[in-house]
Amino acid sequence: MNIVPLLLFCSLALVLGSILLFVFSAKQGDCHEAERLCLLPLEDDAGPPPEPPVGPDGRSTPSPEPR
Repeated sequence: MNIVPLLLFCSLALVLGSILLFVFSAKQGDCHEAERLCLLPLEDDAGPPPEPPVGPDGRSTPSPEPR
């Protein structure tokens, strides 16, 4: 029966520690960056596609056909 007060004290210390760390993290504003970072893979990486090369006669040159 001597273990019950020790277990209660440890569990209370863990709960209070987690609440304090959550409040500290929320005040720093770390939570707001997570929303931006999770949407980052949805953004386009490249700009517009490159224009095809133009030959000396002003027409675009055809791309080589795959073999």
